[in-house]
Amino acid sequence: MSEQTFGMSRYVRHGRLIVGSVAAVGFLAKMVFAARTRGPADVFFFWAFAQHIEKVGPVRIYAHPMPRLPVYNHPPLAGWILLGLDRIARLGIEFGTLIRTPACLADFAAALLVFEIVRRRRSLRTAVACGIGVTLSPVLIPTSGYHGNTDSVAVTLALAAAWLLADRRAPVAAGVVAALSISVKFVPVVALPVLAVAAWRGGRREFARFSAALGAVLLVVWGPVLATVPGALRANVLEYKGGNFRLWGIVKFAEWLGFSNESIAVLRGPGHFVVVLVCVAAGVWPAWRRPDRAPLAVAISLSVLLLLSTASGVQYLAWPVAALFAIGLWEGLAYSALAGVLASWVYTIQKPTRWTYDQQVLGAVAWTALLVGIASGYAAVFRAREPEPGAPGEVAATAPAGAAPLGVR
Repeated sequence: MSEQTFGMSRYVRHGRLIVGSVAAVGFLAKMVFAARTRGPADVFFFWAFAQHIEKVGPVRIYAHPMPRLPVYNHPPLAGWILLGLDRIARLGIEFGTLIRTPACLADFAAALLVFEIVRRRRSLRTAVACGIGVTLSPVLIPTSGYHGNTDSVAVTLALAAAWLLADRRAPVAAGVVAALSISVKFVPVVALPVLAVAAWRGGRREFARFSAALGAVLLVVWGPVLATVPGALRANVLEYKGGNFRLWGIVKFAEWLGFSNESIAVLRGPGHFVVVLVCVAAGVWPAWRRPDRAPLAVAISLSVLLLLSTASGVQYLAWPVAALFAIGLWEGLAYSALAGVLASWVYTIQKPTRWTYDQQVLGAVAWTALLVGIASGYAAVFRAREPEPGAPGEVAATAPAGAAPLGVR
């Protein structure tokens, strides 16, 4: 190992330590927040779902009647997680704290993951700043520490699958993690074709290994439900279109522009599947052109999903946070600042499903920042080709020779 490479390894370790330390403090702070707050109605709903799962199991829960509760629209792995958390709660730990733990852990992992993705494509200073930005994002603090849905878990797993595939050359692990991502929440399904294309462009052997791992895990996790209650699974999960709220994005814009209720219903009905296809195409194109930048392609796909989403929910604002920081520091900061103010405002003033006009306007501004971030993501994908990971040029691409990227000597 050359002296220069050894020095860069030391700086990378320092950067990883800094990001990990800040992420650990952020995790503890969110857990304290979770322990001291009751959370929104979703915390109670998850607890109620867990009680029913204890009775009928995580497979038959989809066909089990649950009066006065919303539709159980969570993929199969979520049921097993709820069952496990309920068993742990019986040891004396508050379920309301436990249900928010996975999202807080996902944010911790996302900070390190973004650092690893960015450091291969930008300067080490930028990678450290982006990793810390994920931890300090004012969007993730309330959505994970207060709301605690599974959105952050699913998104982090999808980005991790892309990182494993493109940067670690580990198609089997990528396939496993990709399957887990859509088994926690179905949102990252738009990233599966992106990952498949990137794997195919890596060679038939890599594609075969990725597909085999993906299929095996999906068979184990989804197979029992598909064999037992396929109709209920399709209606509750695969065809779920979100609530009927018009708070964000193209649905809100359509309402402001005077579109009829019938037109908006079409947008949220058959139009929903068109939106999904557009989100897939948005990521597949850059993945085909630049498979080495699959993490950015997945980041774009996840961001476009929120941009064009026909469903509204304050917790959905968490979808593109890590993705935008993987694209760039200013992209992540701009969106996080605007969407973070919105999330905190909504959570502290009234019910998360009732936004004032001013909050909806702020949402439109955050939507614009998201659009700009996506455009920047495409620019990052098609930027001049970088050295392959591990190549001698990686050191120069990461930091100038002899420089101390973090100011540590």
